[in-house]
Amino acid sequence: MRLQLAIDVSDIDEAVDFYSKLFATEPAKRKPGYANFAIAEPPLKLVLFENPKGGGTLNHLGVEVETAAEVTAAEQRLRGDGVETSGVDDTTCCYADKIETWVTDPDGARWEWYVKTADAEVMAAASASSSGGTCCS
Repeated sequence: MRLQLAIDVSDIDEAVDFYSKLFATEPAKRKPGYANFAIAEPPLKLVLFENPKGGGTLNHLGVEVETAAEVTAAEQRLRGDGVETSGVDDTTCCYADKIETWVTDPDGARWEWYVKTADAEVMAAASASSSGGTCCS
């Protein structure tokens, strides 16, 4: 398990250069307007979305797990604790096929609990998630 931090950046090339130096690692995936890093130390999935008008803002947070059963267990635990979730979805999001659930904290920060099942060639599925927008923007 590792935490995910997804942020909007005003210039994807500049941000990739900075974060590559900061964490001494290159992106694990790079697409137009998008990059993600699988950082070993500290264990972090860093995802960058190019957004010229909203750089420096939080896009969403996440917890990446290893199995679909872990996503389902987290979703059931959260619902049992009275936290509203999006339900468990098998979807395409952020250039990956995923099984995920979403929650929103009291101040509006969106959290994704997910497992990546495969790479995808598209940013997102056509439909919007129940979290209030498309899967990752």
